[in-house]
Amino acid sequence: MKRLFVAVDIPPEMKESIASICHGLPGTRWVPPEQIHLTIRFIGEVEGTMFNQIASCLADVISDSPLLKIQGIGHFPPRRKPRVLWIGVENNEMLIRLRNRIESTLVKNGLTPESRKFSPHITIARFKDPPLKRVADYMSAHSLFALPPFQINEFHLYSSILTSSGAVHHIEETYPLKKTEP
Repeated sequence: MKRLFVAVDIPPEMKESIASICHGLPGTRWVPPEQIHLTIRFIGEVEGTMFNQIASCLADVISDSPLLKIQGIGHFPPRRKPRVLWIGVENNEMLIRLRNRIESTLVKNGLTPESRKFSPHITIARFKDPPLKRVADYMSAHSLFALPPFQINEFHLYSSILTSSGAVHHIEETYPLKKTEP
């Protein structure tokens, strides 16, 4: 069985910029720079036949290349004790269309529809028992974090292996974005 998700990679220089603010909170498990990505759709564990079907059907996704802007910081769950710290991704219509086309393709090929609302973000840390004051101070200090916009030209099917030190991601397939007809 493989644990899968669909995501967009972040340019290396932007991963470095994100990694430069990933420090200063005790009890925090920071996401290593090479693992930083924007998840479009979590799939979960699938058998070999379904893996092959998913890998094949994603090649049919047609979408323009969204321009992404990374800005802001927040945590999940909102208004409760934080478990995940994230960097925001400005919502835009092209990104939503890409996500919807991926979702539609996966559902047509047998996956259960995603029940959660798509909330574009880049996870940078996970907490077990965070010191709330320190988290609030960290978020305040980095609230204006922003990076220049960048173009997405492809998306990936990733596999993920859970280890005691966190998940390790591996790109299984890469899908260039195909332009839609005018």
